[in-house]
Amino acid sequence: MFKEFRDFIARGNVIDLAVAVVIGAAFGKIVTSLTEGILLPPIGLLFGKVDFASLFVVLDESKGIPSSLADAKAKGIPVVAYGQFLNDLLSFLIIAFVVFLIVMQVNRMWGKRKADEPPVKTCPRCLSTIPLKATRCAHCTVELEAA
Repeated sequence: MFKEFRDFIARGNVIDLAVAVVIGAAFGKIVTSLTEGILLPPIGLLFGKVDFASLFVVLDESKGIPSSLADAKAKGIPVVAYGQFLNDLLSFLIIAFVVFLIVMQVNRMWGKRKADEPPVKTCPRCLSTIPLKATRCAHCTVELEAA
């Protein structure tokens, strides 16, 4: 059992995945810091000096109306704290956009490599690789349909 586990861990895919998770967690912290510390304060200032993390809606006003989210939590007043959701949503959108940019760049890189390769097809008779525009196979000399 230990040998199977060691073989599983030694595979390149598992190690790559572990590295990706660690880097992703660190990147998530950076994006959270960017969102809460740099992006949302100016946006809050545009909307009238609003701190998005402290936005909430009181569900039960019979216990009083709290002055802040911390006050509501201290008094046990039920609230919907949608401000933190807005922060998390913006963080998610930033991460998704960066991942999109990375995937697009990788696709471009792979696309250029494929464009450098000559277009080829497979001979139906001998299964050798021949140029796409060939009308006769160079290996078995069978007549081919034009591309």
